[in-house]
Order: sequence, then C-alpha cells, then structure tokens
Amino acid sequence: MFGAIEAGGTKFLCGIGTGPDDLKSVQIQTATPESMMREAISFFRNSDAPIRAVGIGSFGPVDFNPRSPAFGHITSTPKPGWANCDLAGMIARSLEVPVGFDTAVISGTTDAWST
Repeated sequence: MFGAIEAGGTKFLCGIGTGPDDLKSVQIQTATPESMMREAISFFRNSDAPIRAVGIGSFGPVDFNPRSPAFGHITSTPKPGWANCDLAGMIARSLEVPVGFDTAVISGTTDAWST
C-alpha cells in the first residue's frame, strides 16, 4: 500500500492504495499542522495493510531539495501556524516510511524522496 497527500491551503486530500481500483481517500479541512497530522496519520495507520511510502504534494512555498536541511518543510507562507512546518518529516517519523515531497503549486519540479 502507498499513501498520498495533497496538502492544500483549505483541505488535505489523503489516499491509500496500490492503484485506482483500490484507492481509499479522505478529505480533511486544513487547520493547524498538529491537528492535520493527527488526522492524516490516523488515516494511514488504519489502513488494511502497512503503508510502504507516502508521496506529498503541498501548498507552498516548500523546500523540495533532498540535500537541504529544510527538505520537506513548508517554508515562508502567510498561512497562520504553517511557516517552517516540517510536513514531510512529521509524516516520515510518525509512519517510519520513505516520503516523497514536491509542491502542488508549480509544475515541472523534480520529485524528491527522503528515507
């Protein structure tokens, strides 16, 4: 099973599956990083099978350079409580899986993974 998060400014869409035929998803209204992480992690942990990796596309700006100390962070955003949020790190540490991270705002970026 693989997990996915589309982290938007007003909602998070979380999905679990191996492909389109078995996809399960949930929509979570964007609130604080802590409450969002609790709900998203709970969704992934309640999967029928263990999650092997999670891909995240996030509102930005974000740092998607895997060599950067701020990799996986939402950086400077006017959204209250979200500036310098380690979104990818929180998911990776909580679920103990590799996390792919990119922006959901600008196309043409290079996908990045942490292990």
